[in-house]
Amino acid sequence: MTRASLRDVASKAGVSFQTAGKVLNGKGSVSEATRRRILEAAKTLDYVPNAVARGLVTRKTFTIGIVAGDIGDAQLARFVVGAEREARHRGHGVLIGNVNREGTDAERYLAMLLERRVDGILTAAPQMEHDEHLGDLLRGPTPAVSIHRVPGRGVSLVGSDHRQTGLLATEHLLGLGHRRVATVAGSDDRQVTAHRLEGYKRAFAGAAIPFDPALVESGNWDADGAYEATLRLLDRAPDATAFFAQNDVMALGVLSALRERGLAVPEERAVVGCDDIPLAAHAAPPLTTVHVPFFETGKTAMRLLLDTIAGEVREPKRVLLPVRLVVRESCGGSRVQAGTPSGKE
Repeated sequence: MTRASLRDVASKAGVSFQTAGKVLNGKGSVSEATRRRILEAAKTLDYVPNAVARGLVTRKTFTIGIVAGDIGDAQLARFVVGAEREARHRGHGVLIGNVNREGTDAERYLAMLLERRVDGILTAAPQMEHDEHLGDLLRGPTPAVSIHRVPGRGVSLVGSDHRQTGLLATEHLLGLGHRRVATVAGSDDRQVTAHRLEGYKRAFAGAAIPFDPALVESGNWDADGAYEATLRLLDRAPDATAFFAQNDVMALGVLSALRERGLAVPEERAVVGCDDIPLAAHAAPPLTTVHVPFFETGKTAMRLLLDTIAGEVREPKRVLLPVRLVVRESCGGSRVQAGTPSGKE
């Protein structure tokens, strides 16, 4: 079945090709009767706008490329959903691609998007944050926005202050009276890890408590890694009464390790996560965490990118969205008692 063309719509409505095009593209001024006649003709003919033809006229594809890390990751998925909805709201489609864990295929994927003449690129792949060549590609003529660090300047960034996330989580535990607060950190190669650790240290400095590196252990961003990291921390620092996990997935691993050692939460140990993924409220016990607005970040980043494409933003911008502490049951109301190495009083 042949699709109806714009000329078919114009013929049925009894107007010129140009008038039909203006009305269907939401531009130009015609009488209400003419506009209604054109829209009714388009509906009757099941007219679908031809994005390729429109692109030939406007020199735009009305397509945005999104380069993401693992979309199975809850946080990145929320970012991508927020970005895609904003793009759709503004009349753009998206091409979404995953880069591998090491980021070695990121350059090839970026090249593919540029060959397809996307109007802009949004990156949400932390694997790319140390690659200077990729930074050069993103500073090219095609507008780009990132939620992760891009080597060098010239690319707009939208995110949150992750020093503040570490500070809020640790200050909450110190405010409850804990003095031996351990942290299960992300991988060493991520800037967000360094920033959340910096906030953690800043909280100790503000409370005039010396920082103890023995209370820091890497959990590599996943529950299994955090489980093993927590066991190592309990062996090395059995007097640690509280744990700040740098993301909620790792916090689940922390809870599992504490449960295995017979340490009740929040009665004997306190736990704070970070990110506020949907599962955090359903952990046992419900997890106190720092809310990071991933959905809003995606929406804001896409809005900034589309405004840049439209020429409304001419210089790179840095936008940091606020984070906030979400208090649930995993910390209790006051400091728990430190246990012996076995976790028993």
